[in-house]
Amino acid sequence: MQNNTDVTKDLNQQVALITGSSAGIGAACALALAARGARVVINHRKSAEAADAVAEACRKAGGEAQCVQADVSRAEECARLVEEAAAHWGRLDILVNNAGATKFAAHDQLDALDSEDFHNLYALNAVGPYMVIRAARAHLARQKGRIVNISSIAGVRAVGSSLAYVASKAALNGLTMGLARALAADGIRVNALCPALVTTDWFRKALGDELFEQVKAAQIAATPLKRVASPEDVAEACVFFASDASRHITGQLLLLDGGLALGAPVSLSGGDT
Repeated sequence: MQNNTDVTKDLNQQVALITGSSAGIGAACALALAARGARVVINHRKSAEAADAVAEACRKAGGEAQCVQADVSRAEECARLVEEAAAHWGRLDILVNNAGATKFAAHDQLDALDSEDFHNLYALNAVGPYMVIRAARAHLARQKGRIVNISSIAGVRAVGSSLAYVASKAALNGLTMGLARALAADGIRVNALCPALVTTDWFRKALGDELFEQVKAAQIAATPLKRVASPEDVAEACVFFASDASRHITGQLLLLDGGLALGAPVSLSGGDT
């Protein structure tokens, strides 16, 4: 007999740590998990006021929330973050590795990046998630936990803000698959979300309104579904991977791109398709 219960709505009392969750995709993930009854840990590096606002929104959505400051590019702070998160409610069920950074540089302008740029992006985008996962492993194993890495289509299709970003997200994707295999014996599932352009305030501010709208329009034109993702689109997919609805899925890289990676159709008849 099929069970029709919506398991994505049954995260009641489970504890979720979301790195980099004072704004954007991380904040949307925290809010979506809280709306399903989760207790969420909001992590920020320096935006305490913004983190507090996200925590309050999570409480209003029906969950519980606490804020923990930590720089997840630093190993010792990753360990402290996990211990504070797990100690508050005595458990850790879900880890969402969302904190990340980029540097904008055209891919053919090799002089625009140096080794420090690569090291900085790797430290936050790839090494940081590894260190948080390492610190959280024992806690997650006790709960048969779930890890959701927020990656990017950049790591799959070699597109995006810079080659350093591409390389760091490709590393995160490889880490996702390797850890899914390594942690399966602990009952921990590891998956990654790989969105294309997401309409966050951070991205708009980074590019400026005019260029942001140009990039957005270009992506809509190149995307079969003729839309770009919102933070909430990513958050709903995060809930799926964080819930029992995905209980038989691990080591997967889910593209959230509206079909962008399909590429342009090839006409065999002279028409548009």
